[in-house]
Formats: sequence, structure tokens, C-alpha cells
Amino acid sequence: MSISTDWHQGFLPCQVIYKCFPHISHKCWLLDVTLDPKTAHPRLILSEDGKQVRLGYTYQDLPDNPKRFNSSLCVLGKEGFSSGRFYYEVQVKEKTRWVLGVARESVNRKGWIIESPGNGFWTVRLWDGVYQALTDPRITLPLREKPQKVGVFVDYEEGQVSFFNVEARCHIYSFTGQTFNKEKLYPYFYTDYDSDPLVICPVDVTD
Repeated sequence: MSISTDWHQGFLPCQVIYKCFPHISHKCWLLDVTLDPKTAHPRLILSEDGKQVRLGYTYQDLPDNPKRFNSSLCVLGKEGFSSGRFYYEVQVKEKTRWVLGVARESVNRKGWIIESPGNGFWTVRLWDGVYQALTDPRITLPLREKPQKVGVFVDYEEGQVSFFNVEARCHIYSFTGQTFNKEKLYPYFYTDYDSDPLVICPVDVTD
């Protein structure tokens, strides 16, 4: 497995970086993510359109179905993928705690979760001012600019999950050489500490 935080050193081909941004090309890669309420922790409040999630103050009375996270404050996207490439963007703005990325369908959803590739999570996070890639051990990311919008790109066959600062058009971090065991990957969202929402950015899939 190789990991990189420096896209200027030729780690990612320029054409891949450009294709990751929806205003440039390959709109077929754009994923219109909708959150799955059946997976959401009972304290998470989802917008009616499934495009925003924020932390509520109380637990909602929801059925504890097998898909639902019951301890970690997270939620998955409705649609999973076991092949191809996809890309989506999330507005984080001034939130102080968040985790974004993808998770395998088979991840543990009950009890506390440790996000790492070994546990089926490929994620980065902001936690009280510190950006980290959630590897084992975790890697601190010395970002030059604070992302307001984070892009997540997955190439299933290549075993790659990459993260971008969309507005700065720069690479944040990549997991490469990963094995997904032919399982579906789902967009993964964790929010904590404040009531500001994570907002899934709209995509234009028209030509």
C-alpha cells in the first residue's frame, strides 16, 4: 500500500486530478449522494431531501435495524458501488469536527467504531483543528488551507480513495493499493460537536 499527501510529486496523474472536478469533465463519474435514514445514528437529523445532516440534542425514537449505527454519530449514502469510479463533494465550512470518505457494506455498525482501512473505512477527518488521515496509525495532514468543500474520488478497480480541497483545487490525501473484497462501498459521513450541517453539494449531470 502506498499513501501520498503531495500531488505535485507525480503521485496522481494530472488527468485524474482534473477529471475529479465536475466543472472540467467526465460527468458520468459524478455521484448524486442521498443520505440513507435507515443507517443514521438516532441523534442525527437529516434534511427532507437527504442532502444535509446535523447533530441533534436528543435521541430520536427510531428502530434499531441492522443497518443503523447506534453509537457512532454517522450515516451512509443510499447507493453503494462495487466497480467503476465515482466522485462527490461535501460542504464542511466552519465545522470543527467531521469525518468523510467511504465505508464497506459489511462494517460494524453497533458500538463504537475505529475508522481505519482494516475495519473497512477509508476516511479523513478534522478534529478540533487537526486534519488527519484515519490510517493505523493515524497520519496528521499539514494542510496549507482550510477546506470549505471536500471532494471524494474513488477508483474501485485501482483500489484508490482520494480527497481534495475543491476550492483550492489541491490534493489532500490518497489511499492506494487498497482491497475492497468485491464489496460495495458507500459514502460515509460523521458529524459531531456542533449543530452546523454537513451539506452534500449538488451535481450537474447534464451535458
